[in-house]
Amino acid sequence: MSTDERSPRERYQEAYDASALRDVDFETMSGVPVDPVYGEAPYPGQYPYTRGVYASMYRSRLWTMRMFAGFGTAEDTNSRFKELLRSGSTGLSTAFDMPTLMGRDSDDEWAYGEVGRAGVAIDTLADMKDLFADIDLGTVSTSMTINGPANVIMAMYVAVAESTGVEHNRLAGTIQNDILKEYQAQKEYIFPPRPSMRLVTDMIEFTAAEMPRWHPISVSGYHIREAGSTAAQELAFTLANGFAYVEAAIAAGIDVDDFAPRLSFFFNSHIDFFEEIGKFRAARRIWATWMKERYGAEDERSMLCRFHTQTAGVSLTAQQPENNIARVAIQALAGALGGTQSLHTDSYDEALALPTERAARIALRTQQIVGHETGVANVADPLGGAPYVEWMTDEMERQASEIFDHLDELGNGSILEGVYAGIDEGWFVGEIADAAYRFERAVNAGRRIIVGVNDFTEGDDGEHNILKIGAEVEEYQLKRLADIKRHRDDDAVRRALDRLVSEAADAETNLMPAFIEAAKSHATEGEMVHALEGVFGTYVETPVI
Repeated sequence: MSTDERSPRERYQEAYDASALRDVDFETMSGVPVDPVYGEAPYPGQYPYTRGVYASMYRSRLWTMRMFAGFGTAEDTNSRFKELLRSGSTGLSTAFDMPTLMGRDSDDEWAYGEVGRAGVAIDTLADMKDLFADIDLGTVSTSMTINGPANVIMAMYVAVAESTGVEHNRLAGTIQNDILKEYQAQKEYIFPPRPSMRLVTDMIEFTAAEMPRWHPISVSGYHIREAGSTAAQELAFTLANGFAYVEAAIAAGIDVDDFAPRLSFFFNSHIDFFEEIGKFRAARRIWATWMKERYGAEDERSMLCRFHTQTAGVSLTAQQPENNIARVAIQALAGALGGTQSLHTDSYDEALALPTERAARIALRTQQIVGHETGVANVADPLGGAPYVEWMTDEMERQASEIFDHLDELGNGSILEGVYAGIDEGWFVGEIADAAYRFERAVNAGRRIIVGVNDFTEGDDGEHNILKIGAEVEEYQLKRLADIKRHRDDDAVRRALDRLVSEAADAETNLMPAFIEAAKSHATEGEMVHALEGVFGTYVETPVI
């Protein structure tokens, strides 16, 4: 019997039987055995993957429990990394401070007062070595939330791995590198969109050739949602950006099936439980359909929308912050029921400051409880087939399709050009601003209740211990950076930066090797960025009124 003649159920059963399963009892708390899936075809692991990207889903392995960490010096964050790994975290996720995110060194005048405050300060290769000291980069999965200077940070990471004997092909993880959403929502851009896309495609090409376990882009809807978008806007803007990256890479001469299997996504799990689950299911279906039908992908892996999820930071409240533990648990459950591949749970005190170690541990324990105690991991897509969930999935897809049609029209048949036009015209910014305004009006009018904020406000919040980053962190980092500059080989730095500038002017040259050479010379992040600004220019947003 040929493969095509088998029923969907038979194909599903074969894929499930070939999966390595966790050594646990797949039964209810009362001892009732449960099947791996219920309902009708298409089943998990079958095109268009609405019900999940793998046949066995969490029966084979739970989602990666990835906790976001970064504050103060590299040594401070290294200690937090090790504590999270000891507590059962299965992946590291790195938060960088604002100067690092903006491509500025700690001694830049614009960095004053921000060094190490909202993430870890990284200026040179020495900082990156301290950040991952005594952590085996060949075995751990690392995520790095960085965009404008992503190539610089990636070069430093690769150089650290080389210095510890870890080959490129053993490195596993993700770098966000999603520059398009910066112009739309988060605003941490440096260069204009088009040269920035050249840097993105350079990263795609480099990792495709040398780092098969690395995801060169995490297309991020998270920050779009945090800026105030609706769920459907988050879904559509994110996938449109993904399509834009696909078109840019194809235009650069890279075959779609050579890079698309390692694209990943990053979604927000907000508080409207069923809307979020419908959004996740729709994302898989839309991505698979477009990759196959529009972009000609033939490799099944190119059609898989695999994504990381983070609970909604914007939903956390400074009032009655312990309520955030309940919010995070509900959002984490939505992520699991929606079929996420990795998950970060916010700490309850993040509306007040960077999370304390205790709060971060509670956040990790929250998703461990969801994974190990609730039973949701025993069955793939347990809500599939429920009329409301199926309607919500269809509705999310319908709203997203309207946005794709608009961008296709803006770009004269190209989503990439449509996204560029939407950025240039301020369309994305305006749409998100309108959605945020509508939501805030509903809250202010009392038509949407935020517990502890505009209702149920009685009770004393009391004092809360928060993580405080003192001025000594900035003083230490400035001294360290000055010391590195004093002892490095200035001629080697100059040669590396000259190479970077020269090759940046040649659109046919992949810049990643030049970035790695510059990192090894101990050129600073700011020096590399400044060198490229002379070639690419800087981006200044046109205000939307």
